Amino acid sequence: MDRDFDEINVIPLVDVMLVLLVIVLTTASFVVTGEIPVDLAEAKQTEQPSDEIPLMMSLKADGSLYLGKTPITVDNLETVLSPYPKAKQIVLSADRAIVLEKFVQVVDEIKRVGFPHVSLEVERSDPGA
Repeated sequence: MDRDFDEINVIPLVDVMLVLLVIVLTTASFVVTGEIPVDLAEAKQTEQPSDEIPLMMSLKADGSLYLGKTPITVDNLETVLSPYPKAKQIVLSADRAIVLEKFVQVVDEIKRVGFPHVSLEVERSDPGA
């Protein structure tokens, strides 16, 4: 059967392009910043950071834990932190939607391993608001 195509069906092309756009937009923030995206809590009073470079840990809303960009678990925290000196400052960026129990569990485990200096990273809120 010989037929001429008078029209081009662009709907599948649009569907594929929209999926690609969604993938690019969801990964763009991670690629640009190179950080684990965490929605930080706000605080009116914050301390100035020290000159020492701390260990950066992130606790996302789904409970996943990262040391820098490396995913870790609470169970292997002792193994992961063992190469660092016990006096090293640890800054924990916890998502504001995280369950308090999970946050406390992570901080308790960090202190149990022997790191007494744990700070919480927050966004400074506008004091005039």
